[in-house]
Amino acid sequence: MHLVSAAPLKPDQTERLTALASEIQIRQTQKFSDTEFDQLLDDSTEILYSFRVPKNVMDLAPNLKWVQLLGAGCDHLNGNPLIDAGVTVSTASGVHATPIAEYVLACILSFYRGLPKSYRAQMNKHWIPQGEHVLTSREFRRRTVGIIGYGSIGREVARLVKPFGVNVLAVKRAPSQLAETGYMEPDLGDPDGSIPDAVYGVDQLEEVLAQSDVVVLAMPSTAESKGMFSTQQFAAMKEGSYIINIARGHVIDDDALIHALNNGPVLAAALDVFNQEPLPTEHPYWDMEQVILTSHLSGASRPHLRRVFEILCENIPRYQNNQPLLNQVDWSRGY
Repeated sequence: MHLVSAAPLKPDQTERLTALASEIQIRQTQKFSDTEFDQLLDDSTEILYSFRVPKNVMDLAPNLKWVQLLGAGCDHLNGNPLIDAGVTVSTASGVHATPIAEYVLACILSFYRGLPKSYRAQMNKHWIPQGEHVLTSREFRRRTVGIIGYGSIGREVARLVKPFGVNVLAVKRAPSQLAETGYMEPDLGDPDGSIPDAVYGVDQLEEVLAQSDVVVLAMPSTAESKGMFSTQQFAAMKEGSYIINIARGHVIDDDALIHALNNGPVLAAALDVFNQEPLPTEHPYWDMEQVILTSHLSGASRPHLRRVFEILCENIPRYQNNQPLLNQVDWSRGY
Protein backbone atom coordinates (compact mmCIF):
# COMPACT_ATOMS: atom_id res chain seq x y z
CA MET A 1 0.00 0.00 0.00
CA HIS A 2 1.78 3.14 -1.24
CA LEU A 3 0.54 6.50 0.06
CA VAL A 4 1.73 9.86 -1.26
CA SER A 5 1.11 12.77 1.09
CA ALA A 6 1.10 16.41 0.02
CA ALA A 7 1.22 17.39 3.70
CA PRO A 8 4.38 16.87 5.74
CA LEU A 9 3.60 14.24 8.37
CA LYS A 10 5.01 14.32 11.89
CA PRO A 11 6.91 11.25 13.14
CA ASP A 12 4.09 10.25 15.49
CA GLN A 13 1.64 10.45 12.58
CA THR A 14 3.68 8.14 10.36
CA GLU A 15 4.00 5.74 13.32
CA ARG A 16 0.24 5.78 13.76
CA LEU A 17 -0.34 5.03 10.06
CA THR A 18 2.15 2.16 10.23
CA ALA A 19 0.32 0.79 13.27
CA LEU A 20 -2.94 0.88 11.32
CA ALA A 21 -1.45 -0.76 8.23
CA SER A 22 1.94 -2.40 8.71
CA GLU A 23 2.47 -2.76 4.96
CA ILE A 24 1.95 0.94 4.23
CA GLN A 25 4.75 2.82 2.49
CA ILE A 26 4.69 6.60 2.71
CA ARG A 27 6.24 9.19 0.44
CA GLN A 28 5.64 12.77 1.48
CA THR A 29 6.51 16.35 0.61
CA GLN A 30 8.61 18.36 3.00
CA LYS A 31 6.66 21.49 2.10
CA PHE A 32 3.48 22.30 0.19
CA SER A 33 5.01 22.22 -3.28
CA ASP A 34 3.03 21.15 -6.36
CA THR A 35 6.20 20.31 -8.27
CA GLU A 36 7.62 18.17 -5.49
CA PHE A 37 4.26 16.45 -5.04
CA ASP A 38 3.90 15.56 -8.73
CA GLN A 39 7.38 14.04 -8.76
CA LEU A 40 6.37 11.61 -6.01
CA LEU A 41 3.59 10.07 -8.10
CA ASP A 42 4.30 6.88 -10.05
CA ASP A 43 2.68 3.59 -10.97
CA SER A 44 3.05 2.30 -7.40
CA THR A 45 0.91 5.11 -5.95
CA GLU A 46 -2.32 3.73 -4.53
CA ILE A 47 -3.47 6.50 -2.17
CA LEU A 48 -3.20 10.29 -2.39
CA TYR A 49 -3.51 12.52 0.66
CA SER A 50 -3.71 15.98 -0.84
CA PHE A 51 -5.43 19.35 -1.27
CA ARG A 52 -5.15 19.18 -5.06
CA VAL A 53 -5.13 16.43 -7.64
CA PRO A 54 -3.31 16.95 -10.97
CA LYS A 55 -5.55 16.81 -14.04
CA ASN A 56 -3.18 14.20 -15.46
CA VAL A 57 -3.15 12.17 -12.26
CA MET A 58 -4.10 8.94 -14.03
CA ASP A 59 -1.07 9.33 -16.28
CA LEU A 60 1.21 9.98 -13.32
CA ALA A 61 -0.36 7.33 -11.06
CA PRO A 62 -2.23 4.80 -13.25
CA ASN A 63 -2.90 2.45 -10.30
CA LEU A 64 -4.44 5.09 -8.05
CA LYS A 65 -7.36 3.73 -6.01
CA TRP A 66 -8.24 6.36 -3.39
CA VAL A 67 -7.86 10.10 -2.86
CA GLN A 68 -8.29 11.52 0.63
CA LEU A 69 -8.68 15.25 0.12
CA LEU A 70 -7.35 17.72 2.66
CA GLY A 71 -10.18 20.13 1.79
CA ALA A 72 -13.94 19.86 2.23
CA GLY A 73 -14.97 20.59 -1.34
CA CYS A 74 -14.59 18.28 -4.32
CA ASP A 75 -16.05 20.42 -7.12
CA HIS A 76 -12.54 21.19 -8.38
CA LEU A 77 -12.35 17.53 -9.47
CA ASN A 78 -15.25 17.83 -11.91
CA GLY A 79 -13.94 16.66 -15.27
CA ASN A 80 -10.89 14.96 -13.79
CA PRO A 81 -10.29 11.54 -15.42
CA LEU A 82 -10.06 9.90 -12.00
CA ILE A 83 -13.87 10.00 -11.76
CA ASP A 84 -14.35 7.89 -14.89
CA ALA A 85 -11.51 5.63 -13.70
CA GLY A 86 -13.56 4.76 -10.61
CA VAL A 87 -11.10 6.19 -8.08
CA THR A 88 -12.70 6.55 -4.65
CA VAL A 89 -12.62 10.11 -3.27
CA SER A 90 -13.24 11.15 0.32
CA THR A 91 -13.24 14.72 1.58
CA ALA A 92 -12.34 16.61 4.73
CA SER A 93 -15.93 17.72 5.25
CA GLY A 94 -16.50 18.49 8.92
CA VAL A 95 -13.04 19.79 9.78
CA HIS A 96 -14.16 23.41 9.27
CA ALA A 97 -17.23 23.21 11.48
CA THR A 98 -15.70 24.96 14.48
CA PRO A 99 -13.87 27.88 12.82
CA ILE A 100 -16.61 28.64 10.30
CA ALA A 101 -19.43 28.40 12.84
CA GLU A 102 -17.48 30.75 15.12
CA TYR A 103 -17.01 33.11 12.17
CA VAL A 104 -20.76 33.06 11.50
CA LEU A 105 -21.57 33.80 15.14
CA ALA A 106 -19.04 36.64 15.17
CA CYS A 107 -20.66 38.18 12.10
CA ILE A 108 -24.16 37.86 13.54
CA LEU A 109 -23.21 39.56 16.79
CA SER A 110 -21.24 42.23 14.91
CA PHE A 111 -24.34 43.07 12.89
CA TYR A 112 -26.67 43.23 15.86
CA ARG A 113 -24.28 45.23 18.07
CA GLY A 114 -23.26 47.64 15.32
CA LEU A 115 -19.57 46.79 15.45
CA PRO A 116 -18.75 47.47 11.75
CA LYS A 117 -19.91 51.07 12.21
CA SER A 118 -17.83 51.36 15.39
CA TYR A 119 -14.73 49.99 13.62
CA ARG A 120 -15.08 52.61 10.90
CA ALA A 121 -15.58 55.32 13.50
CA GLN A 122 -12.42 54.19 15.31
CA MET A 123 -10.38 54.42 12.10
CA ASN A 124 -11.67 57.98 11.62
CA LYS A 125 -11.25 58.90 15.31
CA HIS A 126 -14.96 59.67 15.50
CA TRP A 127 -16.89 59.29 18.77
CA ILE A 128 -20.42 57.96 18.17
CA PRO A 129 -22.89 59.51 20.65
CA GLN A 130 -24.67 56.85 22.68
CA GLY A 131 -28.05 58.27 21.73
CA GLU A 132 -27.27 57.78 18.06
CA HIS A 133 -26.21 54.19 18.71
CA VAL A 134 -29.44 53.47 20.64
CA LEU A 135 -31.49 54.38 17.57
CA THR A 136 -29.75 51.78 15.38
CA SER A 137 -28.79 49.09 17.90
CA ARG A 138 -30.60 45.74 17.74
CA GLU A 139 -30.58 42.51 19.75
CA PHE A 140 -30.08 38.99 18.44
CA ARG A 141 -31.97 37.18 21.17
CA ARG A 142 -35.19 35.43 20.09
CA ARG A 143 -34.63 36.07 16.39
CA THR A 144 -35.01 33.45 13.64
CA VAL A 145 -32.00 31.97 11.88
CA GLY A 146 -32.42 30.15 8.58
CA ILE A 147 -29.57 27.76 7.80
CA ILE A 148 -29.46 26.78 4.14
CA GLY A 149 -27.52 23.53 3.99
CA TYR A 150 -27.56 21.47 7.17
CA GLY A 151 -24.25 19.64 7.03
CA SER A 152 -21.46 19.73 9.59
CA ILE A 153 -21.06 23.52 9.44
CA GLY A 154 -24.77 24.29 9.50
CA ARG A 155 -25.25 21.97 12.47
CA GLU A 156 -22.49 23.64 14.47
CA VAL A 157 -23.95 27.06 13.66
CA ALA A 158 -27.28 25.81 15.01
CA ARG A 159 -25.64 24.56 18.21
CA LEU A 160 -23.90 27.90 18.82
CA VAL A 161 -26.90 30.16 18.17
CA LYS A 162 -29.56 28.10 19.95
CA PRO A 163 -28.63 29.34 23.49
CA PHE A 164 -29.64 32.84 22.37
CA GLY A 165 -33.21 31.61 22.36
CA VAL A 166 -33.47 31.83 18.59
CA ASN A 167 -35.78 29.89 16.33
CA VAL A 168 -33.65 27.71 14.01
CA LEU A 169 -34.96 26.73 10.57
CA ALA A 170 -32.93 24.34 8.44
CA VAL A 171 -33.09 23.64 4.72
CA LYS A 172 -31.84 20.23 3.54
CA ARG A 173 -31.79 18.44 0.22
CA ALA A 174 -33.31 15.43 2.01
CA PRO A 175 -35.23 16.85 5.00
CA SER A 176 -36.32 13.41 6.19
CA GLN A 177 -32.69 12.31 6.68
CA LEU A 178 -31.81 14.16 9.87
CA ALA A 179 -28.80 12.19 11.14
CA GLU A 180 -25.26 13.35 10.30
CA THR A 181 -23.19 10.62 8.67
CA GLY A 182 -19.97 12.54 7.98
CA TYR A 183 -17.02 13.48 10.18
CA MET A 184 -17.75 15.54 13.27
CA GLU A 185 -15.64 16.06 16.36
CA PRO A 186 -17.18 14.76 19.59
CA ASP A 187 -19.72 16.96 21.39
CA LEU A 188 -20.09 19.35 18.46
CA GLY A 189 -22.86 19.99 15.97
CA ASP A 190 -26.22 18.27 15.90
CA PRO A 191 -25.62 14.56 15.14
CA ASP A 192 -29.28 13.52 15.30
CA GLY A 193 -30.75 16.67 13.76
CA SER A 194 -32.77 17.58 16.85
CA ILE A 195 -31.85 21.28 17.16
CA PRO A 196 -33.91 22.92 14.39
CA ASP A 197 -37.43 23.99 15.21
CA ALA A 198 -38.35 22.98 11.66
CA VAL A 199 -36.60 21.33 8.71
CA TYR A 200 -37.58 22.19 5.14
CA GLY A 201 -36.79 20.91 1.66
CA VAL A 202 -35.07 23.04 -0.97
CA ASP A 203 -38.44 23.57 -2.67
CA GLN A 204 -39.55 25.42 0.49
CA LEU A 205 -36.57 27.82 0.51
CA GLU A 206 -38.56 31.02 0.04
CA GLU A 207 -40.84 30.10 2.93
CA VAL A 208 -37.78 29.94 5.17
CA LEU A 209 -36.35 33.20 3.79
CA ALA A 210 -39.57 35.05 4.59
CA GLN A 211 -39.28 34.07 8.27
CA SER A 212 -35.54 34.46 8.83
CA ASP A 213 -33.83 37.46 10.43
CA VAL A 214 -30.46 35.90 9.59
CA VAL A 215 -29.84 33.65 6.58
CA VAL A 216 -26.71 31.50 6.63
CA LEU A 217 -25.59 29.93 3.35
CA ALA A 218 -23.79 26.67 4.11
CA MET A 219 -24.80 24.40 1.23
CA PRO A 220 -22.31 22.25 -0.71
CA SER A 221 -20.99 23.42 -4.06
CA THR A 222 -23.02 21.65 -6.76
CA ALA A 223 -24.52 22.46 -10.13
CA GLU A 224 -27.86 23.00 -8.35
CA SER A 225 -26.45 25.54 -5.89
CA LYS A 226 -24.90 27.76 -8.56
CA GLY A 227 -26.90 31.00 -8.74
CA MET A 228 -29.30 29.66 -6.11
CA PHE A 229 -29.66 33.15 -4.61
CA SER A 230 -30.78 35.68 -7.20
CA THR A 231 -33.42 38.40 -7.50
CA GLN A 232 -36.35 36.16 -6.57
CA GLN A 233 -34.72 34.75 -3.44
CA PHE A 234 -33.50 38.13 -2.16
CA ALA A 235 -36.95 39.60 -2.74
CA ALA A 236 -38.40 36.82 -0.60
CA MET A 237 -36.19 37.69 2.38
CA LYS A 238 -37.53 39.41 5.45
CA GLU A 239 -37.23 43.20 5.60
CA GLY A 240 -34.16 44.21 7.60
CA SER A 241 -32.57 40.75 7.47
CA TYR A 242 -28.93 39.75 7.22
CA ILE A 243 -27.22 37.21 4.97
CA ILE A 244 -23.94 35.37 5.56
CA ASN A 245 -22.24 33.37 2.80
CA ILE A 246 -19.61 30.82 3.80
CA ALA A 247 -20.58 28.33 1.06
CA ARG A 248 -19.24 29.30 -2.38
CA GLY A 249 -19.27 32.61 -4.20
CA HIS A 250 -21.18 31.20 -7.16
CA VAL A 251 -24.21 30.56 -4.92
CA ILE A 252 -24.98 34.31 -5.08
CA ASP A 253 -25.81 36.55 -8.03
CA ASP A 254 -23.73 39.59 -7.07
CA ASP A 255 -25.85 42.14 -8.94
CA ALA A 256 -29.00 40.85 -7.25
CA LEU A 257 -27.44 41.05 -3.79
CA ILE A 258 -26.09 44.55 -4.37
CA HIS A 259 -29.57 45.66 -5.42
CA ALA A 260 -31.10 44.03 -2.32
CA LEU A 261 -28.53 45.73 -0.07
CA ASN A 262 -29.12 49.15 -1.62
CA ASN A 263 -32.90 48.93 -1.90
CA GLY A 264 -33.93 46.29 0.67
CA PRO A 265 -34.96 43.96 2.05
CA VAL A 266 -31.39 42.91 2.98
CA LEU A 267 -29.88 45.18 5.63
CA ALA A 268 -26.32 43.82 5.58
CA ALA A 269 -24.20 40.92 4.37
CA ALA A 270 -21.11 39.04 5.51
CA LEU A 271 -19.25 37.52 2.56
CA ASP A 272 -16.25 35.21 2.83
CA VAL A 273 -16.45 33.69 -0.66
CA PHE A 274 -16.84 35.27 -4.08
CA ASN A 275 -17.49 34.52 -7.73
CA GLN A 276 -13.98 35.71 -8.49
CA GLU A 277 -11.14 35.32 -5.99
CA PRO A 278 -9.22 37.41 -5.18
CA LEU A 279 -12.06 39.90 -5.36
CA PRO A 280 -11.18 42.56 -7.98
CA THR A 281 -10.24 45.91 -6.43
CA GLU A 282 -12.91 47.69 -8.46
CA HIS A 283 -15.74 45.46 -7.18
CA PRO A 284 -18.58 47.41 -5.48
CA TYR A 285 -18.46 45.21 -2.36
CA TRP A 286 -15.24 46.89 -1.20
CA ASP A 287 -16.98 50.26 -0.78
CA MET A 288 -20.25 49.06 0.75
CA GLU A 289 -20.44 49.91 4.44
CA GLN A 290 -23.17 47.32 4.97
CA VAL A 291 -20.87 44.47 3.89
CA ILE A 292 -18.42 42.55 6.08
CA LEU A 293 -15.87 41.27 3.58
CA THR A 294 -13.22 38.64 4.34
CA SER A 295 -10.87 36.86 1.97
CA HIS A 296 -12.05 33.21 2.08
CA LEU A 297 -10.57 32.76 5.55
CA SER A 298 -13.51 31.66 7.69
CA GLY A 299 -12.32 28.04 7.72
CA ALA A 300 -8.67 28.78 8.44
CA SER A 301 -7.46 27.45 11.77
CA ARG A 302 -4.32 25.78 13.08
CA PRO A 303 -6.00 22.43 13.99
CA HIS A 304 -7.06 21.86 10.36
CA LEU A 305 -4.41 19.29 9.42
CA ARG A 306 -4.81 17.45 12.72
CA ARG A 307 -8.52 17.02 12.07
CA VAL A 308 -8.01 15.82 8.48
CA PHE A 309 -5.44 13.31 9.71
CA GLU A 310 -8.12 11.85 12.00
CA ILE A 311 -10.31 11.25 8.95
CA LEU A 312 -7.42 9.53 7.16
CA CYS A 313 -6.85 7.26 10.17
CA GLU A 314 -10.55 6.44 10.34
CA ASN A 315 -10.59 5.61 6.64
CA ILE A 316 -7.47 3.43 6.41
CA PRO A 317 -9.14 0.38 8.06
CA ARG A 318 -12.32 1.00 6.06
CA TYR A 319 -10.28 1.03 2.85
CA GLN A 320 -8.48 -2.17 3.81
CA ASN A 321 -11.80 -3.90 4.50
CA ASN A 322 -13.57 -2.59 1.38
CA GLN A 323 -16.06 -0.63 3.48
CA PRO A 324 -17.60 2.75 2.57
CA LEU A 325 -15.25 5.55 3.59
CA LEU A 326 -16.10 8.38 5.94
CA ASN A 327 -17.00 11.43 3.79
CA GLN A 328 -16.93 9.34 0.62
CA VAL A 329 -18.05 11.40 -2.37
CA ASP A 330 -21.24 10.40 -4.16
CA TRP A 331 -20.74 11.89 -7.61
CA SER A 332 -24.46 11.61 -8.38
CA ARG A 333 -24.99 14.26 -5.69
CA GLY A 334 -21.79 16.17 -6.39
CA TYR A 335 -20.42 15.91 -2.82
